Amino acid sequence: MYKRKKKFWAKHWDFITLDTLASLLALIIALFFRFDKLVMTDVIPHEYLYENVLIMIVFVNILNCALRDPYTGIVHRRKWQELMAVVVHSFVNLAGILIFLVAFKYTNSISRTVIFAWFGLMVLFMFAFRIIFKRIIRMRKHDDSTKSTMLVIADSGTINHCLSQLAASDYVEYKVIGCAIIDKEWVGKKIQGVPVVGTCDSVFEFIRTNVVDEVFIDGKNRYSEELLAERLTDLGCTVHISLIHTEHLMKNRTIEYYGDYITMTTSMHMATNREAFCKRTIDILGSLVGLVFCGIAFIFLAPIIKIQAPGPVFFSQTRIGKNGRRFKFYKFRSMYTDAEERKKELMDQNEMNGLMFKMENDPRIFPAGHFIRKYSIDELPQFWNVLIGDMSLVGTRPPTENEFEQYELHHKARLGSRPGLTGLWQVSGRSNITDFEDVVALDTEYIKNWSIPLDIQILFKTVAVVLKGSGSK
Repeated sequence: MYKRKKKFWAKHWDFITLDTLASLLALIIALFFRFDKLVMTDVIPHEYLYENVLIMIVFVNILNCALRDPYTGIVHRRKWQELMAVVVHSFVNLAGILIFLVAFKYTNSISRTVIFAWFGLMVLFMFAFRIIFKRIIRMRKHDDSTKSTMLVIADSGTINHCLSQLAASDYVEYKVIGCAIIDKEWVGKKIQGVPVVGTCDSVFEFIRTNVVDEVFIDGKNRYSEELLAERLTDLGCTVHISLIHTEHLMKNRTIEYYGDYITMTTSMHMATNREAFCKRTIDILGSLVGLVFCGIAFIFLAPIIKIQAPGPVFFSQTRIGKNGRRFKFYKFRSMYTDAEERKKELMDQNEMNGLMFKMENDPRIFPAGHFIRKYSIDELPQFWNVLIGDMSLVGTRPPTENEFEQYELHHKARLGSRPGLTGLWQVSGRSNITDFEDVVALDTEYIKNWSIPLDIQILFKTVAVVLKGSGSK
């Protein structure tokens, strides 16, 4: 029987427990020193509050682990990498506790000295606990007596690469005890220190007389591999069949199932369910706040727009979203109603090289429209697009249908994610960018390197850009 490897955050329950204990111990010691070693008495002011904080530390630390999965590759990290990971983990815990204190109005009752001492001690204890525990894990991983035994079956052309990936790996749960070459008679030789113990036929005798828990098959003949795997399975071995060599594929890949097909899936970037949930949650919360500001702006803008440029208050247009999807895009109108017709006359004054239109003193903008666009007030109605899921707070700006029809093949890469209210190129000096290829490069960079922290960073930069009045001109 083969125990499938766990793929979810709770498999690191040991590190979660250690980090939680480190966090709790840090608070207890911070209290011990702050209140002159009287922790066990009743003289601590608001003692009940610190009891609640202890409970919240457990909750916040588990939530931190569930949302961020901070333990991926933890055994392989070096000390300085671990220290940085501990600082980030502790800071998130601190932020969670501060949110709790603010939400329940405890900020005036709790000792700030305790909170900051707790943070410092938490980093110290958590780092020490992790380093010590990782040494124990590494010692156990090097104990071959606890590992399952693996036999590698491959052809002469792939055996070296196969063994370099399997036999040379540190901290794995198996030990490669031998290999079999299916197209050469190399029995008795050693390859990278691993003995050749058989051929395609004689390998079964080796399995019969030796302890073999798992077999890894790497070859070129899929039919013969499946027949071999079936025979090995009948012998009680767990069999791993190589599907494809992935060293030349993109770094983002995963195994998925479609009907009775097993596929290797790759993409520019792969978000976990946790990351996608967090991004959508931020979008919904942000759009609700944004729509409040949109409603306030409407009260003041509607009469101004009606007076200076009679017509609808809102401008709607079909835009192109993720991978070519069409959706209705909304803005406060900042141009005269005949703006689209007049655009054709102004194309020779376009300041952008490529498939976007930008003009410094656009005559289609009515007087108040310049102010509306300078501070990006015209973008506020797009919070509705974010709320209903057509757009995201951060993404790539959606092109018009006309622009999209002129796209070259590589331009479509910028449509690989949901379009956003703001994005990387908007906060990278968009008023100075005059080449559409630079826009495509920045948007593609954003998609490849996307993360929640990157989105938050762009949102903060966007606020700064808007307050400076560096929006659309």
